[in-house]
Parts: sequence; structure tokens; C-alpha cells
Amino acid sequence: MPIHILSPEVANQIAAGEVVERPASAVKELIENSLDADGRDIRVEIRDGGRRLIRVQDDGCGIPASEAALAFQRHATSKIRTAEDLSRITTLGFRGEALASIAAVSQVTLLTRARDDEIGVLLRMAEGREISREPAGGPAGAVVTVEHLFANTPARLKFLKQPATEAGHVQQMVTRYALAFPERRFSLVADGRLIFQSNGSGKLYDVLVKVYGLDMARQMLEVEHIDQSTNLPIYQSAIRVTGYVGSPSLHRGNRGYITLFVNRRWFQDTSVAFSVIQAYHTMLPTGRYPAAVVFIEIDPADVDVNVHPTKAEVRFRDNHAVFSAVQKAVRRTLIEHGGAAMMPAAAGAEGLPAGPDPAAAPSPSAWGGESGLRPTRFDDASWAQRRDALLGAGSQRRLFPSPDADAAGWAVGLQPPTSNLQPPTSSLQPPASKPLLPLLRVVGQLGATYIVAEGPDGMYLVDQHAAHERILYEQMTSQRLSHALAIQPLLEPMVLDLSPEQAAVVAEGLDTLNELGVAIEPFGGGSYLVRSVPAILSRDDPASALTEIVDGLAQQTDVIEGAVEAMLTTLICKRAAIKGGQVLSQAEMHELVRQLEACRAPRTCPHGRPTMIYLSADELARQFGRT
Repeated sequence: MPIHILSPEVANQIAAGEVVERPASAVKELIENSLDADGRDIRVEIRDGGRRLIRVQDDGCGIPASEAALAFQRHATSKIRTAEDLSRITTLGFRGEALASIAAVSQVTLLTRARDDEIGVLLRMAEGREISREPAGGPAGAVVTVEHLFANTPARLKFLKQPATEAGHVQQMVTRYALAFPERRFSLVADGRLIFQSNGSGKLYDVLVKVYGLDMARQMLEVEHIDQSTNLPIYQSAIRVTGYVGSPSLHRGNRGYITLFVNRRWFQDTSVAFSVIQAYHTMLPTGRYPAAVVFIEIDPADVDVNVHPTKAEVRFRDNHAVFSAVQKAVRRTLIEHGGAAMMPAAAGAEGLPAGPDPAAAPSPSAWGGESGLRPTRFDDASWAQRRDALLGAGSQRRLFPSPDADAAGWAVGLQPPTSNLQPPTSSLQPPASKPLLPLLRVVGQLGATYIVAEGPDGMYLVDQHAAHERILYEQMTSQRLSHALAIQPLLEPMVLDLSPEQAAVVAEGLDTLNELGVAIEPFGGGSYLVRSVPAILSRDDPASALTEIVDGLAQQTDVIEGAVEAMLTTLICKRAAIKGGQVLSQAEMHELVRQLEACRAPRTCPHGRPTMIYLSADELARQFGRT
């Protein structure tokens, strides 16, 4: 076949296929035009999933009658003029392709009136050509009606999904822009039924309730980029991160609940989405993902939005800086709101404690009255006094017992620090003004696995294995960051014989192993000489533990702070922490709970499993018929 020039109709259909992939794509382009036109009330209507009809109406500035036909020409736009404008795009649309692409694959009717015009215009287009034009009255703004989408491109039409599926994609697109612009009012009508409507209050939380429901919105934590030096929001920094993220108890089976915006433009980016996931490191179960709505505000000159036909992808000038800013902002929110992260509750429990309220007044009837079992709020001084009286002298908290502590203090597997390596405790203690857990009094042990504890607001069941994992993880992380990791030299160097694959991993990971406290050096062939191990493993089988660490290094690909973090988690959960089925003395249980209270993230183990569940005193009273 000889080379020839395609006809304008075919060329337009090919170009339209890059922009308009499905009904939701057409809705996206039309909504962006409405937002750029300063529309405050945007109404979207679809029928048959958008195949039969799409109508987007706004009350924006409208299009002058003299420019209505020009708006359907390819590359006709009012948003940029020169090539330099592409380096600093501040509008959602800019290419001038949306209306032309939609008109090339459908029948389009435009009714518009500019705010300064007395009368508007009604323009009809079909397959990219003008069919008719006539004066028409109407309110200021624009109404774009798209009918019979892809009727002239059957190849694209046959790839569309069922109407319900396409309608779901349209709804997802509308809700994204409702989240991005909470001050605008969005409505979606599908087949005559109102599916979604935001109130335009300007409050993102109101839109979250509409999109995700009240139960889920209540578990979302507000993200605000804070300058730590002034404790004030950063408004003039290069990158500002805001939004809402789910508490660790709110997780999903896929990444679909992570929604990202840059300068209020929705975009997809696996790297930025991964920074959100990394912020939940050790807080979520394996294979689970957080829910998040994250807004990135950045200088338009530092982000390129002209890299994808549908503008669904962007390119940052400094991707690492964006990654770091998002990760730190989300992580800080999770840590600061640790007390508000809801822990799992026993069946029927409600009113989970979110953290102490320093302003709450003590109840004069604390631990009194008819029931005798209804405790006060856990910030009540009477509760602390009562607990300490019941516990006696043993109520003093020991984050790191001294080397001459009694044997019971070490029975849970914590190794005493050496005299020249005093591990810091400050990083493990939550802020004094915001304890993350109430003060707990150990009652006993259940099934040699769970510690039964009493709080001022109900009963707590603590998983001893998960709790000890969290304690050891934070202690070792603190020691490692301060270069004070407790190390146990071996009396006789141990020879570790490895397979060729394992030896290759060790050769590449010597720095990682040294940072973990494993002094290891080549000893010829596939053998390595081990001279020291982390003190936490001194009672374990070092050879077996090191083999597991090496195997873990071989599988290491993408963890928040690299292989060291992954190995700390693996080392703790598989080796050092006490196990389920291990009987603990009262002193051991008490010490375990006290150290858990001092952790920065006490409600989950390093793998994200809960360390405790909670049953409120009110629920207990109801179960016993006392209310």
C-alpha cells in the first residue's frame, strides 16, 4: 500500500481516541472546562452509562457566541498562548483538544451564554462538523450534551463495559473533582436518579462523608504539613501536603483507595502512592493498603502535566522531594494521631477510646454508685492513684531495666544494655501531653497468649507476642538510629556455610548486616566468619537466625527504609519476641504492658496486626443487664 495522507476525519478520530477512551473520559474533559470557566454549580447527567447521553451543565463564564464554533476546532484554547506557558500551567485544560475530540466521535450540542451577553447560542456538531447554529436564551454558563458516543467508531464502542460499569467510572470521576474542589457543588444523575451530590461548603470532610460514608470518614485523620520549628502550617514552602488519611485500622485489599492530587489535579503515580503506603510501615497487615486523599501543592513550574494524552500522569522536577514530603507528612499525622487511631473492638463494643482528654473533669462518682464497675475516664487522677495502689511499688515504668534488674524483669526476652551502650529512651516515649494508651492494670493471662488488663474505660486483651514485637522493634530502631545497638560478641567465631545464592546476598549486604550488629567477614568459598550478633539474639540459635536474615535479604525489594527495617521486623517477629502459649508471671506481664504504653505506635505490631482489642465498661454493663 502506498504512503498517503489520512483524511481529516480519520485523523481526528485517531486523535480523539487518545483523549476520549470511555464515557468517563468525556465527563472528565467537560468537568475540567467547567471548572476552568469558574463554574460553581456543576451538574452531570448520564444515560446508559454515558453511551446514550452525557450532559454537563455549569454556571461559569460561558463562551461568547462569536467563539462558540471556534471552540470545537482542534488546538483552540483560551488558556495558553505561547510555548513558555506550557512550563507553568495553572488551569486543568490547556491543549484545546477536548471539545474537538468529543465532537469527532459523537453528536454534540452546545448551549452557552457569556455573562456579558444578552443572548446565547445553540450549536450542534456531528462527527466534527457543524450542523446548525442559532441564537438561544439561557442562563450564563454552558450546557454540553454528548449523544451516541462512539457511534461512528464501532471498534471503540465494542470495548466498552456494561452500562453499570461505565456509570461507576463516571461516578468515580465526578467524586474525584468534588474532593479536589469542595467549594464547588457537584451533582451526578444517572438514568434519572440522583447518584451523588456535594454541598459546596468548602469543607473537604463534608465531601469525604458524601463519597465514602460517615463511618469511613470518621476514621480519616487530617493531614497538615507542619513546620516543626514553629508548629505552624507551612504555606510558603516548596511542597505542601494536606488531605486526609485513614487510621491504621482502616485498610483495604488494593491501592484503589489512594487518591492523589497535585495543584488540585487528579493524577496517577506509583511512586507517590508508594510513599503513602510506606508511611504506614509496620502499621498495616501484610497485603493491606491504606485509604488516603492526599493533596500536593507545588509551584506549577516544578511539575509537568503535559506528559500524557489524558493528563492522568505528571512529571515532577524533583520526584524525590515530593516522595519525601508526602511520606513524612502522612507518617507524622499517623504518629501524632496515634491516640485517635481506633483499635479493634470486641463484638458489640462501641465508643472506642481515642486518647485522653486533658480537659475532662474527674467524675465525683468514680468507681462508685450502684454498679461499682463503671470506671472514670482514663485521664482521671483517681484512676492512676487506684491503679498504683493496687500495683504497689511495681507500678514504676521501666523502659530499659538496669543491668542489675531481677531475673523476672528480663524473662520477656529483653537483654540488659552494656555499661558503655545505654540505649536512649526518649524516642520511645510518646509526647507527655498526648499519651497514646490509657494506663492499664494487668489482671491476668488468658490461654497463655493474651494478657487481660483493666483500664479506666473498660477491658483490654493484649496479644503478648504482637505487643512484644512492637516493643522490641521500637527499642532496636531507637538504638540503631543512635548508633547504640547492643551487640553480643561471640566467645568463639562461628563459621557460617552458605549456598552460592546466599553467599552472593551476604557479599552485597555486608553493610546492612553490620548495621544490624552482625560482624561477618568472608572466610573462603561460600563460608563466612561471624564474630558478633545482636544482643537480642544471644539466647537464640545464631546460625539459624542469621540464615533467616540472609534469606530475608534475598527477598528484600521495597521497604520504607530499606533492608535494615525489613530485617529488624523479621528478626523481631520470628526470633526475639515471646510466643503465644508462653506462660508469663505477673511481673513479666506488668513489665510488658508498661513498655507497650511507652511505645510511639503501641496499637499495632511491626506487621500492622493489632496488639490489643477493647471492650468498653458500658458494653460489659449491657451484657450483664446492669443498664
